[in-house]
Amino acid sequence: VQPNNYSTFYDDQRQNWSIMFESEKAAVDFSKQVCIAKCNSCPALDSVLCQDLLLGEGQGVEGGDSLEVAYTGWLFQNNGLGQVFDSNVNKDKLLRLKLGSGKVIKGWEEGMVGMKKGGRRFLIIPPAWAYGAQGVAGRVPPDSTLVFEVEIRRVKLAKECSGSDGLSVSSRDSPAPSPVPSSDGFSSD
Repeated sequence: VQPNNYSTFYDDQRQNWSIMFESEKAAVDFSKQVCIAKCNSCPALDSVLCQDLLLGEGQGVEGGDSLEVAYTGWLFQNNGLGQVFDSNVNKDKLLRLKLGSGKVIKGWEEGMVGMKKGGRRFLIIPPAWAYGAQGVAGRVPPDSTLVFEVEIRRVKLAKECSGSDGLSVSSRDSPAPSPVPSSDGFSSD
């Protein structure tokens, strides 16, 4: 989705297409439907489908970065958006997470990489990348495909942590492991 309500995409023959919409909402809704159609055309969804709705600005996030996120989650039912099972959009608190720490579902860990501050992304997440066969009691049935719209409101890049000499320590520019200690430990998987 481009500024001024454009969407651009290419087809199977790599031909580029551009569509102009009457409003940003119409462009965003169209992009969501394209992502849902892509999901419905997959014989078996075995990875996360991502569709950027707003690109945001700055550097793309990656593992180790701390984020504050607004989101809404739906069950994928009858080939489309089903009921909302979780959202913090109309609440005062944003979800805080450290990407790559294993504290959120695997589909988020994968689907949010590369997003930028202010960016919004539509994610369709297969059960194996979400809550799997166990689901979440009373909220997510077993083996549910989930749909999320996530927006990154704040970002603290891991490389913004400074070392004792006051210089920036960047794990991105060096092949060595980051010297910044992690309080999260390791995820069980």
